[in-house]
Amino acid sequence: MESSPPTITVQVKFAGRTIPVEVPAAATTAELKRLLQPLTNVLPRGQKLVCKGKVLQDAATLSSMQVVDGSKVMLIASQGLHQGDGPITKNSSSSATSVTKTSNVKECQTQKPETIAGKIHAARWKVTGVAALHDYDLKELPEEVWYCGPSIRILDASNNCIKEIPHKISALKSLNKLLLTANDIDDENISWEGLSCLQKLLNLSLSQNRLVSLPSTLGSLTSLRELRIANNRLDNLPIEIGSLKHVQILIANNNRLITSLPSSIGDCESLTEVDLSSNLLTELPEAFGKLYNLKVLHLRNNGLTSLPSTLFKKCMQLITLDLHGTEITNDILRQVEGWEEFDERRRQKHQKQLDFRVGSSGVFDEGADDDNRRR
Repeated sequence: MESSPPTITVQVKFAGRTIPVEVPAAATTAELKRLLQPLTNVLPRGQKLVCKGKVLQDAATLSSMQVVDGSKVMLIASQGLHQGDGPITKNSSSSATSVTKTSNVKECQTQKPETIAGKIHAARWKVTGVAALHDYDLKELPEEVWYCGPSIRILDASNNCIKEIPHKISALKSLNKLLLTANDIDDENISWEGLSCLQKLLNLSLSQNRLVSLPSTLGSLTSLRELRIANNRLDNLPIEIGSLKHVQILIANNNRLITSLPSSIGDCESLTEVDLSSNLLTELPEAFGKLYNLKVLHLRNNGLTSLPSTLFKKCMQLITLDLHGTEITNDILRQVEGWEEFDERRRQKHQKQLDFRVGSSGVFDEGADDDNRRR
């Protein structure tokens, strides 16, 4: 039986904490940086490692730089070259969202709950079909919502302290838009079985909550046009997301999406805008090349080192691509097949914005960082 290669443990000091990292004794500095990426959120090209006053060179082995078992190494991070919400520091939480939400919850707990009697106009809801309940300091959806049942087309309960979405949500059969942004909803207190009954639902927003995962039931919401799940703690997307054939906008930035996405996302053929910024992605599935209607793709602050080989060649409507804060630089982009055509499309868009003075500062964004930002 072959024995495992010998390893050493290096003590890496970063942002007020010490991180023990086990690496093969023959590892290079570049390999140590890759191991540090998920532990610190700092991209390898944004890391400078120093041991005994010497900067460790990427190609050099640790042993050649006198890094041995128990050695102390200091990590210095370059500003902006990070993935996720930023570098993981001693006092930071797992997500910037959790800090915000903790603050919100405290406010809800310390404030005297407002009585909303007289603010709830069930009769009006029935006539207009719109239940506007945002910013009411609600801890639960009021019973009047269920009383209105099929009359409600739009339910906006954003910016509250709601903890539970019960099965009774299934009573809102005519619901087109459900906005639950910035509440306190977690996995255990949301009835996906109830939500799956909303077959007319076009817009679902669950951003800024405490969700860690999405169930396979999500795939049953086949009428969805917009899905907003940003600023949660999601570490994956279900395979069944591919069943959302009509979804056009997917906003999932500032989560903990790890490594890659299910290849079934390529089946979401109607997607025009995708935001996956500030996650922990290191690659995208080749199936992204099947998103022929894709126009806008935000991938800022991830650990990506490459793009799907057919992205530029097949996604002929793509005009906006944000890769700042990734391992993909402008020089790498220019080597991808179809780059020239993509570059021409986005420059034409920029020129139109200048001509009409709409949404442009006049400075053309290259879409990625230059190689000179590596150090």
